[in-house]
Amino acid sequence: MTPYYLAFEDRRPPEPLPYSARREALWHMLASATLVVGLWYLWWRWTGSLNHDALWFAIPLALAETLAFFGLILFVANLWKDQPIEIPSAPATAAEVAAAPVGSSRPIAVDLFIATYSEDPDLVRLSIVDAKRVSYPHPIDLKIHVLDDGRRPAMREICEVEGVNWITRADNEGFKAGNLRNAMEQTSGDFIVICDADTRVFPTILERSLGHFRDPAMAWVQTPQWFYDLPEGEPLSHWLGRRLGRIGSWVGCGLETLIGEVRIGRDPFVNDARLFYDVIQRRRNHANASFCCGAGSIHRREAVMEAALRSFGAAVERRVQLLEEAYTLESRERIVAPELLDALRAEAVRTEALTPYRFHVSEDIYTSIVLHSDRERGWKSVMHPTVESRMLSPQDLQAWTVQRFKYAGGSLDILWNDNPILRPGLTFRQKVMYGSTFWSYLGSLWNPVFVIGPVIYLLTGISPVDAYSSDFFLHAIPFLVLMEMSMMVGTWGASSFASKASYIAFFPIGLRAIRTVLQGRKIGFPVTPKTRAAGNFLHLVKPQVVVIGLTLAASAWALLLLWLGEGAHTPVGVATNIVWGAFNCLAMLSMVRAAIWQPSDLQEQST
Repeated sequence: MTPYYLAFEDRRPPEPLPYSARREALWHMLASATLVVGLWYLWWRWTGSLNHDALWFAIPLALAETLAFFGLILFVANLWKDQPIEIPSAPATAAEVAAAPVGSSRPIAVDLFIATYSEDPDLVRLSIVDAKRVSYPHPIDLKIHVLDDGRRPAMREICEVEGVNWITRADNEGFKAGNLRNAMEQTSGDFIVICDADTRVFPTILERSLGHFRDPAMAWVQTPQWFYDLPEGEPLSHWLGRRLGRIGSWVGCGLETLIGEVRIGRDPFVNDARLFYDVIQRRRNHANASFCCGAGSIHRREAVMEAALRSFGAAVERRVQLLEEAYTLESRERIVAPELLDALRAEAVRTEALTPYRFHVSEDIYTSIVLHSDRERGWKSVMHPTVESRMLSPQDLQAWTVQRFKYAGGSLDILWNDNPILRPGLTFRQKVMYGSTFWSYLGSLWNPVFVIGPVIYLLTGISPVDAYSSDFFLHAIPFLVLMEMSMMVGTWGASSFASKASYIAFFPIGLRAIRTVLQGRKIGFPVTPKTRAAGNFLHLVKPQVVVIGLTLAASAWALLLLWLGEGAHTPVGVATNIVWGAFNCLAMLSMVRAAIWQPSDLQEQST
């Protein structure tokens, strides 16, 4: 059976979004106006619009709007400053980028790690073959290592045939982070390239990225993750043309001219990461807050090991203090003898583990926080602009759900147990950037209010606002229009509507992640499946289906009461809430569509 993804070998990644000073100036103007008008709107919402006869409904909605607006402020801060694209030249020797005698001609030493556990060995072989094609304009000491946590003879055989190093261990302690630690103990390169089993690097990855490390404080470089197997869909003009003829084609062309390219059937799981890497992450460079995302990243070994040693030392001292306090309470002695203190310290050293990458489901962002907070060394990071590898996307909603739950749960676990906002060492701007990431995962707490809001009105006629009057629209419409315009300009070149819809429909997964963290349960580290499971996954979108059903039923009920002249509904209120509910249904439909999505004919033929 031929893997489906081999049909997409000829696809090439998009170019990075170009920098435009004029567009950035327009973004600044629109974003500033949005925040000013948004504050004006919120002030009015709290002081002049609440329905005092239904505060049980009015206050939660106003609170949800306020919390969402705070997220908007963080998002604007994140996107505020862009930078021109710069790709530094490739350094010739280790002396330019690493610890080597000045004038030394020693080649740069790089270890490329391919971490794997249960993935198909033939898939890993493709990653090995592409890694062997990495080129560099100067002599370089590149070693490729397959980190096989599955301890598979077939994987070992492939490594021997391909002439790369096979590294394994007796257990799976620490999951991927433990796998990386084990490999670091057996290698010595100046830099480490981290790849997942399906990360197929391009030949240019080192030539284009190592120049960033001329800055001795540069700890890691993250390259964009590009999923080359995403369904490309059909342009709106073609789709309408096939159904409505020439008129449909003209309408589609006009819409695409106005709002940009629209493709029907594209990326049902919203895996296109361009908005995240090319916009959100890249614009964190100015604040030195672009965090590591694992696959496709290049790390300075010195930075990772030094951070690990510092964390190890701090952990040992904390354990010694706890042991010392326990001993003094039990023995009632005020001072611990030096010999006993040395013994306690030795015990703490044996107990604590030296972990270059924290044993955590989100070890990448955790390590980023640790390095960024090291004020003494002042470690830096950068989001590299060009795609330097390709990888596979989740192929069904089950795989997508596993991946997104892992992202959400891991991030929220960090927020709850080791809040970076309270962590000393991070600058204010870095805390804002990290705060923006963690705040986005908390959106599942208030997004359900927006989802159920129109249903409550349409079913009961009870309004959260004093009235759907001209005063309401005078305040709401300018804010909504400005917000959409500013986001369109701020994210120009990257599709944002699909991401927005997915973010709203994500709330059941987000709530489950929040509950898991609050209950103190450990977030697991399941491997995201690289093949599609058979059947549909409607059982995973029951909450979204319920929202759609309730919204449609409530809309029909409100229209019926309006026609009969009964109930407390008003024509304007019904129309407003039906439009609001329709947007929610579109967002929920994006998840339902993903649940029933089937591969294209091309994929079916290739499998």
